[in-house]
Amino acid sequence: MKLVILKDNLKIGLNAVEKTASRNLTLPILNNVLLSTKKNFLNLVTTDLEMAISWWSLSKTEQEGKTVIPARFFSNLISLFPKQSITLETKDSFFLLSCGDQKAQLKCFNPDDFPLLPQVKNGDFVQINNAPFLEGLAQVADITSLGSSRPEISGVFLVFKKDLITMVATDSFRLAEKKLFFEKEIEKEYSLIIPQKTVRELINILSEKRGKLTIYFSPNQIMFEFPMTEVSHPQVQIISRLIEGEYPNYQEIIPKKYETQIILPREDFLNQLKTAGLFCGKVNEVKFKIEPKKEGMEIFSQNPELGQSQSFISGKAKGERIEISFNWRFLAEGLAYIKSSEVIFELNGEEGPALLKPVADPNYLYVAMPIKSP
Repeated sequence: MKLVILKDNLKIGLNAVEKTASRNLTLPILNNVLLSTKKNFLNLVTTDLEMAISWWSLSKTEQEGKTVIPARFFSNLISLFPKQSITLETKDSFFLLSCGDQKAQLKCFNPDDFPLLPQVKNGDFVQINNAPFLEGLAQVADITSLGSSRPEISGVFLVFKKDLITMVATDSFRLAEKKLFFEKEIEKEYSLIIPQKTVRELINILSEKRGKLTIYFSPNQIMFEFPMTEVSHPQVQIISRLIEGEYPNYQEIIPKKYETQIILPREDFLNQLKTAGLFCGKVNEVKFKIEPKKEGMEIFSQNPELGQSQSFISGKAKGERIEISFNWRFLAEGLAYIKSSEVIFELNGEEGPALLKPVADPNYLYVAMPIKSP
């Protein structure tokens, strides 16, 4: 193979794919990136057998071919080259690079040893606007369970139904749900669980892009495809296995009513919560007291070694008087996902689930469980 490509274009592609080429002692071929040329395109592919990323970039191809080289080393090397065109060429068992006055030679490997990617594109698909879809995923992605005892909650649950996508994540202590409507109704319904790692890579690679994202479905795999702007050709495909198992009936957890409700300025709530968090002990406990007649909420925390924090935040309250404790980090993360200037904080007794939601957005909610009193 032999081609010429702009350094910046090559680096963008390597940044997109290199994280998937993880260190693997059992299958060292997975530490590499597969490069292949066809017509005027260079294709970069990495995989960890759970997820694969395929990236295309325009190039001037002089001779078609393919090779395999170490992904991280190649990416680090390209970062040090000047912003010029780079000539890439295979010769015998070596990969030659030339950029201005710099030249390098890497040992390359047999491309036939690189795993074949699963074929997903022949299945059903939907098209949606990329930006709002990824914004929604970002509001739930970090709430999945990190343990392996319940794999079904280690990923993001997606439900495609008519003109609605529902995104859900939980770690059994808290839960987030985001609903997103799209223009064209779909005939078939889909429900699936995507690994958190795949969701994070989607956000990292595509969050800044505007346009249509195509999602292809198959029984055990899913593929996300985003096109180039210059020509009618895919720029990136992210293929992932799906997590097996049945997602829990999370809707039973979401409170349908409340005993106490207060509407608070989001930024003030978050700042006072973080202040209280500085004085917490090991369990991150912060105490709250709401007396609707006082039109606000008290926030209190203490640590025998540091001292204590006490503050009051004004808000529109109604319902029952309540004193309750939460892990402040869980509430702070929920507030960080909410973008409106005011939030609704709903409580259901000292041990019932609490609900955080934006005043201006009925399509997002965040549930957190309180710390039970001893």
